[in-house]
Amino acid sequence: MNTTEKVWLEYHNRLLAFIRSRVASDEAEDILQDVFVKLHAQIDSLKDNTKLESWLYQITRNAVIDYYRSKKPTEKLPNWIEQTQSGEDENTGRELSSCFAPMIKHLPDKYRVAVNLSEIKGIAQKEVAKLENISLSGAKSRVQRGRALLKNMLFDCCQIEVDHNNNLISCEKKDGTCKFCK
Repeated sequence: MNTTEKVWLEYHNRLLAFIRSRVASDEAEDILQDVFVKLHAQIDSLKDNTKLESWLYQITRNAVIDYYRSKKPTEKLPNWIEQTQSGEDENTGRELSSCFAPMIKHLPDKYRVAVNLSEIKGIAQKEVAKLENISLSGAKSRVQRGRALLKNMLFDCCQIEVDHNNNLISCEKKDGTCKFCK
């Protein structure tokens, strides 16, 4: 008889009672099976056999915790939370894009050209590098810096709200004194 079988025979009933005291009894057998699978896979890592019982109970406690973690209920969203309508998204996007053209005009030349080519005309950054006679990393850098400058201009001018995925929710002019948005 191997070690796992001996442990099964000696501890099966006690561990099952321990698990049943913490979860519904119809789930207890499954959790106990998981415990013994872990025991079988990791029995060689136990260096001190005198600590077998405490080690088994620790594995069992962790299995019960894992069971409850996997059963976390999902909460239904309250009725008052509504998705924005696609028309609202389009209007917000149009308002925002009307601000970008004047902002792009105020970028330093090298960033303005890179942003226009890459973002407005949709030219790949590799092509931007060729057209500007710079390295690919130089083109990428100019586009990124241009975007960062535009972002700063936009946040100086407008109150922007985004969701957790950075999708635009709303955009409102801060105080009407923006030199870019008319």
